[in-house]
Amino acid sequence: MKIKSANFVISNTEVAKCPNEPLPEYAFIGRSNVGKSSLINMLMAHKNLAKTSGRPGKTQLINHFKINENWFLVDLPGYGYARVSKKDKKTFQRYITNYFEQREQLVCSFVLVDIRHEPQKIDMEFMEWMGQNGLPFCIIFTKADKLKSKIIKKNTASYLQQLVDGIWEEAPRHFITSSSNTTGREEVLAFIDGINTEFLKEDQNRLIGFKIT
Repeated sequence: MKIKSANFVISNTEVAKCPNEPLPEYAFIGRSNVGKSSLINMLMAHKNLAKTSGRPGKTQLINHFKINENWFLVDLPGYGYARVSKKDKKTFQRYITNYFEQREQLVCSFVLVDIRHEPQKIDMEFMEWMGQNGLPFCIIFTKADKLKSKIIKKNTASYLQQLVDGIWEEAPRHFITSSSNTTGREEVLAFIDGINTEFLKEDQNRLIGFKIT
């Protein structure tokens, strides 16, 4: 997929205020400081589309970007550690849940995981919640440039095995990425492009019930 345009549309905390166009959208979410903004900028070949920060928890809104005028990329707040009050954290975690439960245009989510670390409880719990609620998602392992290929394979296998040992018979699809050297960019975009192609074959007014095959 060639990125011809990537434009910010809206930031908000209410699902009802999200764009109502019948276009497929893809949500990006992960533990705070996982490198989400950098990944989004890398995928879109845009240095400042998503705001990056050295301070975890910077993203605190539902951010919609229209890509190529035919799909939406959604940048969601990170879960876990963030330098905000408990009250604020509860607030944006609530509207994240509302987004996943109510957003009909959402066709797939990408859960970002730092490949340098062993499986984290908070990541596993979030993915388990996604599975229990029938929400399709893929895993994106970030920061692959920080490790040698042998360690990447080891850490990836560990994560996927733990998922299979949990509630899944088969681990979700995954991608290995690096924002520094664009590893995984073509693979992620090709995956999205494939879903979009299938989506366009369907009646765009029949969003509920659309499934990835």
